[in-house]
Amino acid sequence: MTARHEEIADALRRAIDREEYTVGSRLPAETELAAHYGVSRGTVRQAVAALTAEGLIGSRQGARRVVLASRRSQSFGELRSFAQWARAMGREATGRVVAQEFRPAAQEDSVRLQLPVGTRVLHVLRVRGLDGEPVLVERTVYADWISAAVAAIEPDCPSVTQRLYDDTGLVFAYGEHVIDAVACGAQDAELLGVRRTSPLLRVRRVTTTREGRPVEWSDDRYRSDAVSFSVHNSIDNNALARKTAE
Repeated sequence: MTARHEEIADALRRAIDREEYTVGSRLPAETELAAHYGVSRGTVRQAVAALTAEGLIGSRQGARRVVLASRRSQSFGELRSFAQWARAMGREATGRVVAQEFRPAAQEDSVRLQLPVGTRVLHVLRVRGLDGEPVLVERTVYADWISAAVAAIEPDCPSVTQRLYDDTGLVFAYGEHVIDAVACGAQDAELLGVRRTSPLLRVRRVTTTREGRPVEWSDDRYRSDAVSFSVHNSIDNNALARKTAE
């Protein structure tokens, strides 16, 4: 049975997710929360301590606690999978393969995928959307050992991650993300429906199996008016989250 303070902590998390308590705003006083949930102040303190450890709220001695983050951090699955993230927000993910071809691995592919130069890898150019609106261009290179399975997936599959798990049992377990900004080129401008040179948020990632074997590396470019990333820091937690731009 879930402890009462855990139930209260989860209720407060959901309230913060819904932005009933926005970033910078103060939580109700302990006495108000205790009365609202019908518990002691000690139970409220336990619930609030959990949110503080997660980096969602903070406080100074003698002051009411302030909301530091508007959304909880995402699971690795949500961060790795565009479709899973969209579903978690109640949005519909779409995907469309613009082009794909097998090529010999170049030097960058070799380094990132830990394969010999010249190994046959699969390059895929894909546009992803939220509720039908294009927001992301993915340029992904898949390692030779998984590329045939990826090539067999239908071009409009909304979740390659889920399909690979269903078809092959592949689990994406670890990822490294490097985030910066770039100017939109002519091809991306056409695919995303934005002006050339518009700012795009670029995320370069390498994803591996549980054993550390590289599966793919990708150069993902998001419309900056549609998606942003945030990092929630605390002494116990440093979590990266993707969210729709405000």
